[in-house]
Amino acid sequence: MNNMNVQKRPRGRPKSLSNDASGGIVQALEKGLIILRVLSKAGSVTLTDLSLQVGMPPSSAHRMLATLQKHGFVEFDEIGQHWRVGIEAFRIGSSYLERTNLVEASHIVMRDLMEKTGETANLAIADVGDVVFISQVESHNPIRAFFRAGTRSAIHASGIGKVLMANMEQTEIKKILQKTGLTEFTSKTLSSSHSLFNDLELTRKRGWAFDNEERYSGMRCVAAPIYNSFGEAIAGISVSGPAVRFEDNRVVELGSIVMNAAKDVTKMIGGKMPNSDR
Repeated sequence: MNNMNVQKRPRGRPKSLSNDASGGIVQALEKGLIILRVLSKAGSVTLTDLSLQVGMPPSSAHRMLATLQKHGFVEFDEIGQHWRVGIEAFRIGSSYLERTNLVEASHIVMRDLMEKTGETANLAIADVGDVVFISQVESHNPIRAFFRAGTRSAIHASGIGKVLMANMEQTEIKKILQKTGLTEFTSKTLSSSHSLFNDLELTRKRGWAFDNEERYSGMRCVAAPIYNSFGEAIAGISVSGPAVRFEDNRVVELGSIVMNAAKDVTKMIGGKMPNSDR
């Protein structure tokens, strides 16, 4: 048999995919995104004009619009017979800006928070039942807390995690706990739903959460929530350090300081406190 040079298909991609960059694209989804992009540029447009711009029959374009309208991504003006981008598209787009601005706005406040308290300042968000640390300003103290950006922690055993859960509906909290469980990390972990929900109620009343060596023995943390423009808790800011420097009477003082820092970040990203007009 003659030897032949056969070009092997690169591993890691399905055989059906060609070198065409469009391989694997969901056409219906792509068309829906094109429609949203056209609407965002045009402001508002009739069905006829839209179908011409996206190269789709009016009937197909209308089905796409109806689906997007059902989920709040587009709106229809009955009087002018025009379609435009809906509030849900705005909310999702704003989340990117919030995430980007959040880290930038928080850094100055976290630096000040660290200087005021002498403890490490942290910034974290909730993600799929975990808390993910996205920024930190370390204390100058030789013994200090350290969480590398991207570090995940159990939501029920974290100051920031608990303050974010305290701002959720009970049904949402239960769904999270059904997936993650209540792992006991130390003898002080709130590993029963009764103890956790009692703690979350206390957190709601005072406006800040306290991690009393619930994840790591000898480590305490005080956290407060940061809100977006809809009054939704999107992140938390905290100070953490050795329990010997977080005496009970100091924890209350830190709660007030951290809560004020969270309010400052909320204002800087254009957010508002719940039940507030500002």
